[in-house]
Amino acid sequence: MSAMSNSNWSRRSLFRAAAGMAAAGTLAACGGNNGRGGSSGSGKNLVQYFHAYGEAGVEQAVKRYAKAYKGADVTTQWITGSQFEQKLFAALLTKNAPDVFEFHPQIQLVKSGQVADLTDIIEPVKDDFNPADIKSHTVDGKIYGVRMIDDPQFFFYRPSLFEKAKIEVPQTLEELIEAAAKLKTSKVKGAFLGNDITPVQSPLIWSAGADTLTEDNKVAFNTDAVAEGLKQLRSLFTSGNLLLDAPADWWDPSAFTQGLTAIQWCGMWAMPAMQQALGDDIGIFPFPKVGSAGKQSVTNGGWSMFVNAKGDNVEAAKEYVKWLWIEQKQYQEDFATSYGFHIPPRTSIAQSATKLKSGLPAEGVKLFNEFGHFDNIGWTQAMISSINDVMANSVRKDGDPKAQLAAAEKKVDAELKKLFG
Repeated sequence: MSAMSNSNWSRRSLFRAAAGMAAAGTLAACGGNNGRGGSSGSGKNLVQYFHAYGEAGVEQAVKRYAKAYKGADVTTQWITGSQFEQKLFAALLTKNAPDVFEFHPQIQLVKSGQVADLTDIIEPVKDDFNPADIKSHTVDGKIYGVRMIDDPQFFFYRPSLFEKAKIEVPQTLEELIEAAAKLKTSKVKGAFLGNDITPVQSPLIWSAGADTLTEDNKVAFNTDAVAEGLKQLRSLFTSGNLLLDAPADWWDPSAFTQGLTAIQWCGMWAMPAMQQALGDDIGIFPFPKVGSAGKQSVTNGGWSMFVNAKGDNVEAAKEYVKWLWIEQKQYQEDFATSYGFHIPPRTSIAQSATKLKSGLPAEGVKLFNEFGHFDNIGWTQAMISSINDVMANSVRKDGDPKAQLAAAEKKVDAELKKLFG
């Protein structure tokens, strides 16, 4: 489940949850088996938080890298996906906060002084990073966080089922809805967009020719085209052609590989597992156009490594991050391509990553380059949450999309004023 991308999984008001959990004292140990290196002899101890990636072998790899580091003893907390965010934000309020943690670039972490400025360690290799990844981590000319992986997300489909139903790859949202209807059988649903539909909320906005925010941080999602797209999604939701209660959520390929659905929104990380199950009977396509002015889109999720600026070991933590995520290219390529497939944010590594050079992964890279939308550091948890509400109220319930978008605009405006004045 390597990309519960920052625009995408169902969220609560995390800071509220965090405060509650801190009060309840549930924070001390959330990962169990800690993978402590124990052999550096440096006398320095660091703790790093990772969310539990779904691909086999990732946890062992992360602990192996940590153990190879001689500058400190690094303990890894490996935290189940759905709890990761709550546990991270709760822990950051306490003395048990991690020194290093993975997350997505969000400006409130910078404004609150929670994450350390990493410009000095990134600057020497800055030109080797995808410029969009540098931009999404930059505030006032300073870079906060090192991108570890880029995680494009798109629709996966079974070409054999498309052939049998005599349908083409959907170019528009209407065509996607029609395809889901034609592909549905008594055993197979037409499509799966995640159990709560939120994974497609940002692509719906982009594919309707809108955006979450403008370049100068104004609301950009409240348009007639987005409202129209929400109406169309509502019709898909009520059609009976959508898989709504998959045993595992969208980031896990099992609904697709077990034949519960003919089309699934998922991430590139799941390709190896899909190929193992289905061989060559897999194709991918971007989120289709919404309305006449729209354009296909691909979510680029992914994860970045941050240093806790309020921790006791800021310099030691920066040294470790520099060692692993700047200097150890072999580990960076291993992390990106040996378990699931992710795109290395370093151009030099992306160019040498042979597993991404042909077939389905190469197609994923092509869609990522052509249609990918990167994190916007100004698009925060609270803003994401307000769009989650729009999805709940206008797609899963029957609320008026225009009214829901207007309500979200109000909330997001209030957040923007807090952040940018």
